[in-house]
Order: sequence, then structure tokens, then C-alpha cells
Amino acid sequence: MEKRRKNNKEVYIDNSNNKIKYKKRSIFPKSTERVEKHTAQAINNKIHFNSIARIEKYKNASKEERLVRINELEYEWDTERVLEANASIIILIGIALGTFANRWWFLLPTAVAGFFLQHALQGWCPPLPIIRRLGIRTPSEIHKEIYALKDLNKNS
Repeated sequence: MEKRRKNNKEVYIDNSNNKIKYKKRSIFPKSTERVEKHTAQAINNKIHFNSIARIEKYKNASKEERLVRINELEYEWDTERVLEANASIIILIGIALGTFANRWWFLLPTAVAGFFLQHALQGWCPPLPIIRRLGIRTPSEIHKEIYALKDLNKNS
């Protein structure tokens, strides 16, 4: 395997089967992996096994039941939505308390905004472990279940 650099990307050329693989160097994890990387493996496993159990449950279900489940999954709140809602509520409370109670409360929305930025860049913020322990899934985890159910419908 030959290694080259091109536009801040590592390019690997596999001469045996003429495939080219690109690996972009970045300090940030992939968007689809960042939350799972910062979640305890036991929690990731529990969420994964629960998803597999639900898919197994729907293997014997009718096509209509699977479509109902797919519709439910499309409305399921994921980690991003839960974090956005919680951050917004805390920021609004901090602004209200800073305006009407004490100016020091303005530090609360500042801290929340900092943590939210950290989550956007790295995939971690203080409430994330709690949210994951509650079983809230990432968008990619939800979509994996949707695709599995659609595949079951296609093959039945």
C-alpha cells in the first residue's frame, strides 16, 4: 500500500486491487460517530442491543405494522434534538434570571453556549451521558433501525 498526501488528505493506494482510499486529517470526529465515541461502551451496547431486539420483534410483524413503526421512528427525539431543547430552555431561564434577579445569572447562558459549542465540535457536553443513559439515540442509530425495517418490508 502506497501513502501520499494531497490537499490535507492522506491518500492510500492499494496496488493489489487498484483502490484508492482517502483519509482526511481532522481534529474533529466524524459527525456520525462523535456522540458514540463519547458514550460509555456499555451504554452504546445497551442501545444497540435494544435496537436489534426491536428489529427482531418486527421480523414477524405485518408490513403495515412495520410502516407504523417507521413512522414512529421518524418522529423519535434524538440526542441532538434533546440537547437543543434543553440548552434553549436553560439559556432562556438564565436570561430571564439575569434580567430580573441578578446579573450574575447571565453566566449560565454563556456556559451553556460554550458546552453546546463543545458538543457541536467534539460530540460531548455535560448532559450527554445522562441523555444517553436514558436511552436517547443518535440520528444515525435511529436511521439504522428505519433502514432495517424498510429492508424487511422490501424482502417480504
